[in-house]
Amino acid sequence: MTVPGRRSSTFTRLLRSGFTDPSAAAQLLEADALAPVRADPVLLDALGATADPDLALRGLVRLAEAQPAEEGPALLDTLLSSKPLRDRLLGVLGASEALADHLARHPRDWHALVTYEAADLHPGLAEFEQCLAEAHDPVALRVAYRRCLLSIAARDVCGTIDVAQTAAELADLATATLRAALRIASAAAPEDAARCRLAVIAMGKCGGNELNYVSDVDVIFVAEAANGGNGTAKGTSNGNGNGTSTGSASGDEHKALQAATRLASHLMRICSETTVEGSIWPVDANLRPEGRNGPLVRTLSSHLAYYQRWAKTWEFQALLKARAVAGDAELGAQYIEAISPLVWQAAERENFVADVQQMRRRVVDNIPASQVDRELKLGPGGLRDVEFAVQLLQLVHGRSDATLRSGTTLDALHALAAGGYVGRADAAQLNDAYRFLRAMEHRIQLHRLRRTHLVPEDEADLRRLGRSLGLRTEPVVELNKAWRRHATVVRRLHEKLFYRPLLDAVAQLAPGETRLSPRAAGQRLEALGYADPAAALRHLEALASGVTRKAAIQRTLLPVMLGWFADSADPDAGLLGFRKVSDALGKTPWYLRLLRDEGAAAENLARVLSAGRLAPDLLMRAPEAVALLGDPEGLQPRTHEALEQEVLAAVGRADSAEAAVTAARGVRRRELFRTAAADIIASYGTEDSPAETDQGALVDRVGRAVSDLTAATIAGALRAAVRDQWGDTLPTRFAVIGVGRFGGHELGYGSDADVLFVHEPREGVDEQAAAKAAQTVIAEMRRLLQLPTADPPLLIDADLRPEGRSGPLVRTLASYAAYYRRWSLTWESQALLRAAPVAGDLDLGRRFIDLIDPLRYPSDGLGDDAIREIRRLKARMESERLPRGADPTLHTKLGRGGLSDVEWTVQLLQMRHASAVPALRTTRTREALAAAQAAGLIPAEEAQVLDEAWVLATRVRNAVMLVRGRAGDTFPSEARELSAVGRYLGYAEGTVGEMLDDYRRTTRRARAVVDDLFYAG
Repeated sequence: MTVPGRRSSTFTRLLRSGFTDPSAAAQLLEADALAPVRADPVLLDALGATADPDLALRGLVRLAEAQPAEEGPALLDTLLSSKPLRDRLLGVLGASEALADHLARHPRDWHALVTYEAADLHPGLAEFEQCLAEAHDPVALRVAYRRCLLSIAARDVCGTIDVAQTAAELADLATATLRAALRIASAAAPEDAARCRLAVIAMGKCGGNELNYVSDVDVIFVAEAANGGNGTAKGTSNGNGNGTSTGSASGDEHKALQAATRLASHLMRICSETTVEGSIWPVDANLRPEGRNGPLVRTLSSHLAYYQRWAKTWEFQALLKARAVAGDAELGAQYIEAISPLVWQAAERENFVADVQQMRRRVVDNIPASQVDRELKLGPGGLRDVEFAVQLLQLVHGRSDATLRSGTTLDALHALAAGGYVGRADAAQLNDAYRFLRAMEHRIQLHRLRRTHLVPEDEADLRRLGRSLGLRTEPVVELNKAWRRHATVVRRLHEKLFYRPLLDAVAQLAPGETRLSPRAAGQRLEALGYADPAAALRHLEALASGVTRKAAIQRTLLPVMLGWFADSADPDAGLLGFRKVSDALGKTPWYLRLLRDEGAAAENLARVLSAGRLAPDLLMRAPEAVALLGDPEGLQPRTHEALEQEVLAAVGRADSAEAAVTAARGVRRRELFRTAAADIIASYGTEDSPAETDQGALVDRVGRAVSDLTAATIAGALRAAVRDQWGDTLPTRFAVIGVGRFGGHELGYGSDADVLFVHEPREGVDEQAAAKAAQTVIAEMRRLLQLPTADPPLLIDADLRPEGRSGPLVRTLASYAAYYRRWSLTWESQALLRAAPVAGDLDLGRRFIDLIDPLRYPSDGLGDDAIREIRRLKARMESERLPRGADPTLHTKLGRGGLSDVEWTVQLLQMRHASAVPALRTTRTREALAAAQAAGLIPAEEAQVLDEAWVLATRVRNAVMLVRGRAGDTFPSEARELSAVGRYLGYAEGTVGEMLDDYRRTTRRARAVVDDLFYAG
């Protein structure tokens, strides 16, 4: 036979196809068994697509040579004609030497890779049980098991199933195998099987439905006498958990346990012993009570007695994955039901968190030093880090949240993210890393079907491993890079989640860190940015001194909270605020639970207290609102309907108008705090949730929430004012119309409520009496909403009404119609662009809108005279209304490129084109701007410039109110307040100059667009 030279075309093609030994491959292709296919290019391409083409070719030759003479052509014909089979068979041969050996011994088993129906692609437990049903002895069971394993591996290497599905199928196959092994053991000892009820409980990865290719299958056995009850009253513990029985059932139970022990032992031998067909996997029962020193089989009552009195922390962690898989299904279900409450109470054990953390450290410490860097499972940044972190968080938080109680790591991680216990970004990174590391583990074990978690060192093994994971350009380099990257992510997030300072507080009361000396504490506070370390020390002393439950929790929280306070512009204010809240609520049980159990609540509270004056002022007036920070839904804005319903209900319960509006204003204060807190947290970000990057979404959320809240408060004041004097019915129909930012759902924290009042006398009511009633209602509403109380007042401004301040405060609908028909000026039509009903008679409000629509959306657009009038009015406002001494480049409302510039430009477009473009008929500035762009009235780039400027100016106004506690249209002059505004806007400490430059740049670009569209367009 001629061996091809290095320059031959065959040699070159084999080299390009991924063969590392082209000469040997060429010789193999000359084998008689491959004669019908050796020249077919499809075969070479398919071999080249495998993880190890050389290994795949050797396996194919062995399989072809092992075929019975009459079946050999069938294999090769099918191989070339069926791409799915070709991919699966060659994929397995190129990834697993052990499965190639199996196929060589059982050459007909390649038929297991031929798919005939959908169930073949995604078999479940029932299909695996069917495949093992005819195995009546251990050898036959091993062969059938490997045949099923072959089909799973084929789907895995071809990508038909992902790593999680592979692990779940392996767990299903293990479940089916345990059932088959118990069936064989029972058939060998029918008297034992008749004497007892035996349930097999899967633990570890099998219990969690995430098994490896080669892994110990951890189990626990529980048994009862065949004629017994549910097992909870059959015996009593003898003190060490062995559960000896008493009474007449004692003899039967003893014999039943002996029979069950023989069955369990036989089951373990069937799966674990090595035969000519190898072994399946070891069945490990060492997770049972007392480990290998305890009885192999116990009754349910004995199990419970042990766990209630003697079990260690790690045993409850292990039970998290317990799942009944074989034997008596009813008994298995009873076992799971009985131990489940114990598992989810484990976090209440003394030193629970510390015990779990210490156990993880011991695992790492026991890894031989020469293997640490290659240990995929147990080493730092390995699979165990993900699993331990997830399990600890599950056990801590799963007590009160049943959605976390999954034994499958990835499902539990998803639930932790959904519940807010782990940040979405962190969960996504952990998910990706865990999947990659598990895929590496699977491929390493699949090669020789050996139980190992060490990444190989041999270049050829690394090349095969990398190619099996889809890394084809430079498999070894790419594999090592990806592995190290994922391991680094896991190590970082494991440290963050597993050792986070709040976990002890979440799990139990703990004394916390060793207290610093006063001098060392002062130096630390000063280094963290506290301006008055002496005062901060006094606050710390007041918060953490003593032996009370409150002090213990706060000693645990304070070390990490000091860091959160320091990550703000005013750490001193944050610490002072925390002391005030704790002084007010420290004796309230739910407040202590909130701090102990909700890590997010503590961080949210720290962010809110140190971000400025408004939110803490609102909170201090009613500290119980801190509860909102611990509820996953607590920071979500409430709907207008829900707010109005609550306000009106509170008004209805009050005895007087003053009490009614006090209740309504209390709701307003709480909801303002909710909105402000959500805004601050979204703007700053937290440990588990990055800062919101969509600034427009933040502005819209605040505007909508504050506007809805203002409308609900006005509705409550209206109801109170009417009820106090007229009962249920006012002599005239009455509606409140929001205008300006109120009507546009764009209110900020410091905005007044701009409104118009309209009424319509009821049938039979004199018009003069109706008008007097309406004016009385308005006066009473204003009075009630401005009463001096602990709650912020709500100012109602009606100066945009016809004729301004000189005109009547309220008009009938007919009066409005007459005025607008005869006297309305262009600016009044412009003001009506953002008019919308907000309270009172809805039908009257709708008819008012029908009345004004022709004015604000003129059918013929605007004439030249009207356009010139609007431009003159805008220019006059710029020259006359800007406060003296104000920097026109930094004034958010009237300055260059500020709110007024953008809004007047958008409103001019609306008045000119809304009659022809229905989408422009909106009271909201950003919606109207987007509609103008969609209609081609403004280029997309210019629309974006205007939108960015409007959003930024609105954010600045909101920031000023949050930081200073009072409204303002310019940046603060005081350094710390200016820095706080910057932090709210996303600027790092020390970058105030950059913030101002960015603001000027953004508004300068907006002004250029305004000059083009508003003045020259």
